[in-house]
Amino acid sequence: MFSHLPPYAGDPILSLMEQYLRDERPAKVNLGIGVYADGQGAIPVLATVRAADAELAKVQAPFTYLPMEGHAGYRQAVAQLLFGADQPAPEHLAVVQTLGGSGALKVGADLIARFFPQPTIWIPDPTWDNHIGIFEGAGFKTERYPYYDAQTKGLAFDAMLGKIAALPKGAVLLLHPCCHNPTGVDPTRAQWEQIVDAIERGGLLPFFDLAYQGFAQSLDDDVWPVRECLRRGIAFFLGNSFSKIFSLYGERVGALSVFCPQKNEAANVLGQLKLTVRRNYSSPPMHGALVVAKVLGDAALRTQWQAEVETMRVRDMRSKLHQQLSRAVPDRDFGFLLRQNGMFGYTGLTVAQVDRLREEFGVYAVGSGRICVAGLNDGNVARVAEAMAEVLRG
Repeated sequence: MFSHLPPYAGDPILSLMEQYLRDERPAKVNLGIGVYADGQGAIPVLATVRAADAELAKVQAPFTYLPMEGHAGYRQAVAQLLFGADQPAPEHLAVVQTLGGSGALKVGADLIARFFPQPTIWIPDPTWDNHIGIFEGAGFKTERYPYYDAQTKGLAFDAMLGKIAALPKGAVLLLHPCCHNPTGVDPTRAQWEQIVDAIERGGLLPFFDLAYQGFAQSLDDDVWPVRECLRRGIAFFLGNSFSKIFSLYGERVGALSVFCPQKNEAANVLGQLKLTVRRNYSSPPMHGALVVAKVLGDAALRTQWQAEVETMRVRDMRSKLHQQLSRAVPDRDFGFLLRQNGMFGYTGLTVAQVDRLREEFGVYAVGSGRICVAGLNDGNVARVAEAMAEVLRG
């Protein structure tokens, strides 16, 4: 019955994690998987999450199914966080709770594929590997637009903008509003304005993937491109995740928001999103959504949570890695590490150098040279920098 099924090669990042777990060297360092760890190398449970959890535990409510669209209080809190005081009226906005950010991408992809047959999505080069898997799995054709300039270790802005401006009307365009995964390279505000101009002129449909709101500049600044599309009345999809910024990885807490420029379109969009959810997983999980809704809905907890997010921007570790590498390899410029945002950084290391890091020094990074800066801490940053310097020196 199943003899014709080929083997699965495995996800490159998750497979790297499995290899890391088998490694018995006590000083090994995991810079592969995108998980935030604190200064002691531990995945934190945020104080605000503990407080919300304690409050929720006092209420002995049954564990019933949530509606297909998710918890109402959670969906309202999501809209307020994403769009602020200027959030669109209900007749313009459809929001559904999803299984993390990946679930948001999947639900959005399924909806577009159903009503816009044979769709194509343009994704940045490079991007998160699973973008390709999710959209191609939904029936999309995936094409790439220029994004990263390996020579400057920055944004290939002119090539990127030129490609976006030349896309056909109605093309779906995947964008990272902040903390680009995997490079950490983000457009400036002025560059974003030009990108949104091109989207507006070309009649494109942006699909924003927001997994790290607050990890670059601030909770508001990091969604500026989304809010600018909203201000101009440009239709868009926005998938967001609370895995990282609430440290709720296993709870799978995310949302998909669709802005509809024409009044009263949102009711039909919400209905079709509910049907899409029903056909996928029927309804989302409850606990993580209740925690997020409690924190965002309580003024004191929200203020405390915002302060917690500010401590998770890994600026300090970026600076320390930059300092250590600059001392160890003084003839090279590592300033790009300071200009990158979020949990990830593109080091410029080759596949062979990454292999050597892993085999000789027990430092695990993705083959592209991407590292999770949040995997660094005071106990390992000096050793990681020396290992990187050693492979760079050849």
